[in-house]
Amino acid sequence: RRGFEPRARLLSAAELRRYRGAPGEPGLYLALLGRVFDVERGRKHYGPGGAYSGFAGRDASRAFASGDFTPAGLVDNVAGLSPSELLSIHSWLSFYTDNYEPVGKLVGRFYDENGAPTEALREVEAAIEEALKLQAESEEKKQQFPPCNSEWRSAKGTRVWCSRQSGGVHRDWAGVPRKLHRPGWRGSSCVCVRSSGPPWGQPPSSQHSDRGDLDHPHLQQYQGCHPLAQQCVLLT
Repeated sequence: RRGFEPRARLLSAAELRRYRGAPGEPGLYLALLGRVFDVERGRKHYGPGGAYSGFAGRDASRAFASGDFTPAGLVDNVAGLSPSELLSIHSWLSFYTDNYEPVGKLVGRFYDENGAPTEALREVEAAIEEALKLQAESEEKKQQFPPCNSEWRSAKGTRVWCSRQSGGVHRDWAGVPRKLHRPGWRGSSCVCVRSSGPPWGQPPSSQHSDRGDLDHPHLQQYQGCHPLAQQCVLLT
């Protein structure tokens, strides 16, 4: 293949099936969203008898998200997957791009006979972009409202408290516990809320009430808990 541009190679499904790593076969390939990778260096995983041998010689994009390694799950149809499942596929695609040699494109659902992206691929890529946007927004919200620490004891019930590392978010403030009600979500979650300084997103020099995010409309104080206490024992 010396001098060959691997990204320009087009394979049919029948051609790809010849690359399952068995004796006498020309190699060991798999495809993800129509992109074909040479996974020979991962033979112990993808070769015959390997834990992921079902991925070899085909595009099993759906299984990368669903974990369904049966014949019904090892397919390239990713319609109806959730944003988190699409992010899983995106993560796997990054993994293969970074760790394995790209061979070409699979003609079929995601690329046409000329190697051009199909409408199906454009729809998946748009859905992944939207999922990435939602993920970024979620991470920003987690920075604003980190989850509380919590523990349950049969004698005392549930205790929630805030620290500078609660929720896995390292910061220079601890905050106080509050119920957070997200629009469209059922129930509430315990989050830590800044109790001083400007509200989230406002500069320190702006005029504000020096109450942090305590006045956020989606927050509710825990009954029986002091407004500025860093821990609360929840009433049942």
